[in-house]
Amino acid sequence: GGEPEGALPAAVAVELVHNASLIHDDIMDGDTTRRHLPTVWARHGVPNAILAGDALFALAFEALTAQRDREDPEAESRVSAAVDHLARTLRHLMAGQSHDMRFQGQSSPSLSACLEMIEGKTGVLLGCACRLGALSAAAPDSWVDGFERFGVHLGVAFQLIDDMLGIWGDPVVTGKPVGSDLRSRKKSAPIVAALVGGGPASARLAELYHSPDPFTEPELTLAAELVEEAGGRSWARGEAARRVEESWNCLAGVDMPDHARQDLQDLTNALLNRKH
Repeated sequence: GGEPEGALPAAVAVELVHNASLIHDDIMDGDTTRRHLPTVWARHGVPNAILAGDALFALAFEALTAQRDREDPEAESRVSAAVDHLARTLRHLMAGQSHDMRFQGQSSPSLSACLEMIEGKTGVLLGCACRLGALSAAAPDSWVDGFERFGVHLGVAFQLIDDMLGIWGDPVVTGKPVGSDLRSRKKSAPIVAALVGGGPASARLAELYHSPDPFTEPELTLAAELVEEAGGRSWARGEAARRVEESWNCLAGVDMPDHARQDLQDLTNALLNRKH
């Protein structure tokens, strides 16, 4: 029910935080390509990339407070609440990234731990986007909370689809090398689901994953086939769909105009069917 211009500072802030997190994530993962281009650290070096990410975090808060109106107590209160939540989101993002780094070193991670990590690393950022949007429209507190939960579930679904693209995505579309997550032996959600699935395919995948040697191209193809055979792909697709359904349950009490609800439905449908 708000005006788009009112949400612009929050939208810019979230986008700046998102890109800062990607710059730092590429450093930690050692990724040299993103969106068909060299990553920031690959082109400009690690020190400059760290500084660039830090600068974007700072700019996010500047953007969020750029249009504050100290003569309007209600508007000022909304900006203050948005700043507080963006700060909490950054803290949760750092915790989620730290959890992810520890997670990759575990020999037998659980699916529940994997989903918890995804919620902390990706879910909270989309939750923040939705909460700040609702705050910008001066929505009731219960709606603001509902939109945040909606975004968190949507963020988990987004990451699950992203994990699938990291294995089976077309590099021409995704901008990343084919099977990038498998090459780096990353324990993304479909891979964890396959590893804990049991059966011959799961055991063979574990054997491949624990080999110290880099994957050959035939082994890379075999690993992707084993993840699918062990049920990793179907689990990730099903969990993503379940999360989208759960996200809508969080908005059950929100009285939205039909066109706004349709826009959100289009967004969630696009998320589940995206190719990049």
